Amino acid sequence: MKFFIDTANIAEITDAYAMGMVDGVTTNPSLIAKEGRGFQDIIKEICEIVDGPISAEVISTDYDGMIQEAGKLAKIHDNIVVKIPMTIDGIKATKTLTEEGIKTNVTLVFSPLQALMAAKAGATFVSPFVGRIDDISSDGMLLVEQIVEIYGNYAFDTQVIVASVRNPLHVLDAALIGADIATIPYSVLSRLASHPLTDKGLKAFLDDWKKAEK
Repeated sequence: MKFFIDTANIAEITDAYAMGMVDGVTTNPSLIAKEGRGFQDIIKEICEIVDGPISAEVISTDYDGMIQEAGKLAKIHDNIVVKIPMTIDGIKATKTLTEEGIKTNVTLVFSPLQALMAAKAGATFVSPFVGRIDDISSDGMLLVEQIVEIYGNYAFDTQVIVASVRNPLHVLDAALIGADIATIPYSVLSRLASHPLTDKGLKAFLDDWKKAEK
């Protein structure tokens, strides 16, 4: 399974990349706004660090606006993937952009039928938001399981990005289900390596070594 990092923070991306844990990056308007810098400057810098898919989201909600924005985004770098919202206009835009050879990531997906429509429109990626589904007392990972099964049934090329990841268990479940990608906030990514028994064992080794040196 591939790991994308869900952030626009250059320091977080650089550190995660140094661990070998970054196969791509997903951003959105909210993440970009937190950085207090120009949108294009941030995206260009990310593309210089990571040689993989970099998702950049359109702001327009109408078909014409999406197509116009997507064309500009795609020109920033060959690795740009245009994030398109899961709406009727978004599906139309996805179809057009796919025909034009522009990669797309259909975002804000909350049902298997939405994911099916995105795949039929030719989306490169689809992003089910598991954390937000959990927030309304539903099962976000069940959605991922359903999407993976549907895509397998019909051999769709669209890749599943598990998004809105809130904890390490989301990552584990995504891997067990067979999702293609999990896009993970830095705070969660850093926790994947942690385990209390690892900390306890390391402390015991160091304590024993200190005794052996005496």
